[in-house]
Amino acid sequence: MIPGSLEAGRFALPTPSQIAARDALRGLLHTVSAWRARARQRYALSMLDDHILKDIGLTRADVDRETLKPFWRV
Repeated sequence: MIPGSLEAGRFALPTPSQIAARDALRGLLHTVSAWRARARQRYALSMLDDHILKDIGLTRADVDRETLKPFWRV
């Protein structure tokens, strides 16, 4: 029987290696999604003017420090 194939109208259960591969892919997609969100947020932060930054309690130096970080670093 081929994993994932139909046999007598039923689906075969995935093998442990298929489950591990699926979980690894999900983890990778989650990581890439988080990186993209972080990059977008840092870009949006860099676009704020000094008046807005003051309202939220940040300085331009705070923004520069945050936006200079690589996208993968928290």
